Amino acid sequence: MNSKEIQILIAMIVYMAAVIAIGLIYAKRANKSSEEYFLGGRSLGPWVTAMSAEASDMSGWLLMGLPGVAYWCGLADAMWTAIGLAIGTYLNWLIVSKRLRRYSVVADNSITLPDFFSNRFRENKKIVMTISALFILIFFTVYAASCFVTCGKLFSTLFGLDYTFMMILGAVFVLVYTILGGFLAESASDFMQGIVMFVALAVVVIVGIFRAGGLGAIVDNAQSIPGFFEFFGLANPTVDADGVQAVVENAPQFGAAKDYGILSICSMLAWGLGYFGMPQVLLRFMAIRKETELKQSRRIAMVWVVISLAIAVFIGIMGRHLFPTALTTASDAENIFILLSTSFFPPILAGFVMAGILAATISSSDSYLLIAASAFSKNVYQGIIKKKASDKEVMWVTRIILLIIAIIAIVIALDENSVIFNVVSFAWAGFGATFGPLMLFSLFWKRTTRAGAVAGMIGGGGMVFLWKLVISQLGGVFAIYELLPAFIFSSICIVAVSLLTPRPSAEIEADFDAAKNGVMN
Repeated sequence: MNSKEIQILIAMIVYMAAVIAIGLIYAKRANKSSEEYFLGGRSLGPWVTAMSAEASDMSGWLLMGLPGVAYWCGLADAMWTAIGLAIGTYLNWLIVSKRLRRYSVVADNSITLPDFFSNRFRENKKIVMTISALFILIFFTVYAASCFVTCGKLFSTLFGLDYTFMMILGAVFVLVYTILGGFLAESASDFMQGIVMFVALAVVVIVGIFRAGGLGAIVDNAQSIPGFFEFFGLANPTVDADGVQAVVENAPQFGAAKDYGILSICSMLAWGLGYFGMPQVLLRFMAIRKETELKQSRRIAMVWVVISLAIAVFIGIMGRHLFPTALTTASDAENIFILLSTSFFPPILAGFVMAGILAATISSSDSYLLIAASAFSKNVYQGIIKKKASDKEVMWVTRIILLIIAIIAIVIALDENSVIFNVVSFAWAGFGATFGPLMLFSLFWKRTTRAGAVAGMIGGGGMVFLWKLVISQLGGVFAIYELLPAFIFSSICIVAVSLLTPRPSAEIEADFDAAKNGVMN
């Protein structure tokens, strides 16, 4: 390891030490009870709520996956995805946050998402709770794997070290940190990490524009590539059998631009539907100390999201101008942010910018691990297997499950050629289709029944697998992003089965009315 790499490593170690310190500060409070550990005692302020929700959501995908897509095939895929995410973020904060904060208290002070769904329908046999907990385990394990891939790519690219070793090391760090501090530590560090991510993006793009000779030079280069700088076209890299882009006389080769029609646009915009089912975001709505502070949180979140997404897309476009032949596969393209940072800045400063990627990864993976573990320990173990389990016992089970989930995620992440964007898109579709329709109908349709909830979760989650692995292979109209058809199918299942089964009890309807009309802080 040379002196430059050592300086970068030192800067990143300083950052990681700060993150661990936050975990230690909150560890004592987190271990007071399961409510403190899993939901922070509903004590988050508006700034921490907003920043932790978005930082935990965006993950290393924001700094690596999204710029990588823009670098590889141009503006359309990345920008339409960003637009869909921005719209989804706004609607989620606007229509879901207040009602969920209020309803989660009405529904027996629910502290996890499976808790809420189960208590919402006042179920004795915990079928809704079990199904939702199992889906959370499945999809968050995949999500955590995407974060570990990010860690492995980051450290192997920076220091030339073995991908597998560095991926496992990053996973161990995240696991230890999550075990230490629980939800409060996670949310407080996510606030800091959200700031680091934002600053890292802004600094890289400002310096990059200067190095490129101005904004005009970047745009001119993008326009010279067929389909690269179009909303309704897609660049088509010329690749060999191994997926490596051809380079002739130091110029990357592209074929004729691909058409980008309404079907492709709908696929990318459909990303926004995922927000209604994202546990890591929905939990922040439940954890804010006052429902009246959600309006301020929404404004903070939207400013962060819109600017961060726009910059991330532009970094990919800018990177293709500055380093046109440096990254020749779709997987390698996700390293463009790293390449720009290490090329622009002195090693120490580059290390702190690289901490932005680490920040994004940690802020997401700790959320994913904690929510997945709590889904089992709180909802399956204490809710079904051992109903009289003490809080202390539940938290020990949580830590054991954290370890098991991390090991499975590590196994999934062993393939260093994984494309982060693709891994995230599958897990995102899973959550969006499994929980998104159910969340909306649970909050806003009194007639929703427990049987309808079960049908919606199984139908939506199952359709994600079926569409991704079977139907999409037919191509054409069937190649649409699996979240959209699965979301629609889940909604149909909820409505149809709810109308075919008896109305909810008077007590369930009274809870619905209390959440609709009451003001609970």
